[in-house]
Amino acid sequence: MTRSSEYLAEFELYVMLALARPRAEGYGAAVRREIEERAGRPVSIGAVYATLGRLEERGLLEHEISEPLPVRGGRSRKLYRLTEAGRAALLTSASMLVRMMDGVPLARGER
Repeated sequence: MTRSSEYLAEFELYVMLALARPRAEGYGAAVRREIEERAGRPVSIGAVYATLGRLEERGLLEHEISEPLPVRGGRSRKLYRLTEAGRAALLTSASMLVRMMDGVPLARGER
């Protein structure tokens, strides 16, 4: 049986998928951009950071602090990545979604 902490809400799923992509940049603004481009919906940066924090508290993500950007006044970034528990939760939630969609007619005019 899967623990309830392993189930992801819709936006949590988007954030985790953005981080799981190959060559994903694990900082908040990159996650926001990825979701906006792929989901086609506006995303608040505050919602991204709140979700990253919540997922990290649940042990599904971890972060490290990057070196400062190599420009004048360059700042460090929090770089997030999935933990093993996070990968398992992502697989569980994505698999459930695929199973729920199986057989559901989504094309216009289908019932």
